[in-house]
Amino acid sequence: MSQTSYYQHHVFFCLNERKNGEACCMQQGAQQAFDHCKSRVKALGLSGPGGVRINKAGCLDRCAGGPVMVVYPQAVWYTFVDEHDIDEIIDSHLVKGQPVVRLRVPADVGR
Repeated sequence: MSQTSYYQHHVFFCLNERKNGEACCMQQGAQQAFDHCKSRVKALGLSGPGGVRINKAGCLDRCAGGPVMVVYPQAVWYTFVDEHDIDEIIDSHLVKGQPVVRLRVPADVGR
């Protein structure tokens, strides 16, 4: 862990919910993915200072790629479909430091 980083990885899940009927991450299973990720990271003993922090976020403005999560400090943006995708991100990126290319949100995908 660098002296400027409290966590090795800080993960933010978009849990935004739009009331006007527009598509949003909450409609696409983001809460379930967040809950799974948080509990699995904790079960693996990865959570806490020097490790991994899983956080909720409001709109991350990448709606067209949703549901989305972002891993810092690398700023790697992911989309996911189910718990298997979340497990792959945990095992590959958070444990081994290898981003999962197939789940990355393309750089030009925005709102």
